[in-house]
Amino acid sequence: MRRRREEPGGLRGEPPPRWARIAPAAALVALVLAQALTPGAELGFFLAGLPPVAAFAYGAAGTAAFAAIVLLLLGLPSLGVGHARSTDLATVAAVCVLSVVIAWVRQRRDAQLVSVRTVAEAAQLAVLPPVPDRVGPVRCSGLYRAAQRGTLVGGDLYDVRAGPYGVRALVGDVQGHGLAAVSTVGALLGAFREAVIDDAGLAAVAARLDRRLVADAAATSVEHPELFATAVLLEFPPGLDVVRIVSCGHPSALRVRGSVVDELTVEPGPPLGLGLAGPTPPVVTELAVRPGDQLLLHTDGVTEARDAAGQFYPLAARVPVLTRDPEGLVGAVWRDLAAFTKGGPNDDVALLLLSLDGRDPAARAAP
Repeated sequence: MRRRREEPGGLRGEPPPRWARIAPAAALVALVLAQALTPGAELGFFLAGLPPVAAFAYGAAGTAAFAAIVLLLLGLPSLGVGHARSTDLATVAAVCVLSVVIAWVRQRRDAQLVSVRTVAEAAQLAVLPPVPDRVGPVRCSGLYRAAQRGTLVGGDLYDVRAGPYGVRALVGDVQGHGLAAVSTVGALLGAFREAVIDDAGLAAVAARLDRRLVADAAATSVEHPELFATAVLLEFPPGLDVVRIVSCGHPSALRVRGSVVDELTVEPGPPLGLGLAGPTPPVVTELAVRPGDQLLLHTDGVTEARDAAGQFYPLAARVPVLTRDPEGLVGAVWRDLAAFTKGGPNDDVALLLLSLDGRDPAARAAP
């Protein structure tokens, strides 16, 4: 899964930018030169404001060294920078000490924040790990962007798993987005991974996911009883050049066949979590898959994204052009979507590209 904006490790924080570390030293040099060029002016006292600025760019030791330089320049008249009296020098010294304390507190806070964010990142990646390049005979390429900055997981989800009934894929969109939807995402993914192993039919997989949401909505710990999700389920049965699809109120997948892109026509079913999968199981649609066919699954964060004029992003119309991008279709769609919306949509975005590529590599190795 390509996460160019927030790669694993991107939540852990970064050091201050280079300009922030250079600015205090540059201001120090500028003030010293200005004082040397204008001997009659009293510019040296501006140096007293530099240690607090340095406290936001350096650690305690760096701020202390910077403060010592300022005190030295102001305390030695022979240097020609400042002519501070003892009371003024004491005031500047107090400011310097306070700056060192601020730098020390900030450094400790940043260390704690790094630790918390590292744990949060590990937890989120455990919920929604990157999709491998290949699962059995199916080639995969995925991209995920959470609407809430600083997070890796929002209200969208996807997964690709191999089991005794073939390779199965899930793309879904939970009601709401952001961290509030992560627990529901985790519950659905857990149910899906169990169903890949246990349930023989794709309709049974959808029914299991539906029951999972119904049970969670009925639990007293759930704040929002109206809990639902849209989803599309795919199955590549072993040894067959077909794909089976179940749609649960989700946007239609796109089939890319050469330069031709069309929406897959499947019987739409109700969203998950409404308790409707039991009496009326969703209809499973079976379609033939040709060599080179690619199936692009997405969430509504893509097709409902708008430009400045309020126009929706025309995914199906853009894909034929984007398939020529040498870096791959999934990345090309995201870059095109970001340009279309001037920075990216305000909703979670999930893209999953699947293609059946012959036999399982493990099967090739078998005698």
